[in-house]
Amino acid sequence: MKRLLIIFACLIAMAGIALPRALAQAPDGPMIPQPGTPVQKGPAPIRLRSVLVNTPVTVRNEKGDMVHDLEESDFRVTDNGALQKITHFNLGGDPISLVVVVEMSSRIASILPQIRKSGILISQTVTGPTGEGAVVGFDDRVATLLDFTPSSDAMEKVMSGLPAGTPGTRLFDAMSKAVELLSARPEVSETELGHRRVMLVIAEAHDSGSEEKLGDVLRRAQLANITIYAVGISSMKADLKRKPEQTGPTRATPEGTFGTPPPPGTIQTPTTDDNAHPQGPSLLALAVWAVSHAKDQVTAHQLEIAAAATGGLHVSTWKDRTLEKVIDEMGGELHAQYTLTYTPGGENTDGYHEISVSVSKEKERGLKVRARPGYYLGVPES
Repeated sequence: MKRLLIIFACLIAMAGIALPRALAQAPDGPMIPQPGTPVQKGPAPIRLRSVLVNTPVTVRNEKGDMVHDLEESDFRVTDNGALQKITHFNLGGDPISLVVVVEMSSRIASILPQIRKSGILISQTVTGPTGEGAVVGFDDRVATLLDFTPSSDAMEKVMSGLPAGTPGTRLFDAMSKAVELLSARPEVSETELGHRRVMLVIAEAHDSGSEEKLGDVLRRAQLANITIYAVGISSMKADLKRKPEQTGPTRATPEGTFGTPPPPGTIQTPTTDDNAHPQGPSLLALAVWAVSHAKDQVTAHQLEIAAAATGGLHVSTWKDRTLEKVIDEMGGELHAQYTLTYTPGGENTDGYHEISVSVSKEKERGLKVRARPGYYLGVPES
């Protein structure tokens, strides 16, 4: 009977006669609504954001020496106060992807010869035998001088051939380019042995002409798990050129440098300088403000803020603190750090997320722990 009904329906359709509703067949595909017919909407899709957080952790003892004997169970990590599960733990063994951001401005022409000699040292002490390096140079322009390579010879060749450029200093645009390059490199995750992403800035803490804002660059660097190390360079000639009129007492050292080293295990900042105002704002507070107000302009201590915001280190060169010595110390720290990875549990709310890393009470006595202070999650795009 069913077969006869199907044959009958086909004959009727061929004759152009409409079938009764009871005999109509369901369409094979989705029905297209007629004009004027209201379309039913389902519930809005739920946007979930999965954030992977890698944080380098530097631990020093009372003498300022690096501590290398801690285990994963000795660390406690919280994200906005919530205890997190560490999914990857390593001590100095993860290979490094490094981008060197180097100033070529005529402002630093007098010390450019020193910078040209640093290529082999960067390859040996920072990237190391398992890492890779790239170079971004800047003045009035920003240029990728070397794409990622494990070759120490290539790094040395590019650095030794740095040209003396124009007076411009598009520092933030160059840092933005480095973030772009590093964001494409494989990173450490719960299941993959990737690379630690590191930016090494060799420059004055001075920007002119950049389209990027420092706060926005740091937001993206934080979410990409990039650690920024900065070698602050300066010369008296550059300072006089920038400030021809001296309105106060002459400094014993150029602007951006300090006459004495900081206490062991601390970052060199205006608040640790004996001549700094004792009531000045803390560096970490400035770093949080910079990423929380990404579109606003940061006009002072830019490289110090960048390092503090990402868990890195800023050191200025002065007297016996030569460029070579500073880079060597930074490389030593990078290869003696703990790497902790976690995926934040709970809701990833918009705004600033504070990271806190501490050591168990059994081993915390006299230890100083430095890690990235947090990251900023903006409102997700529709």
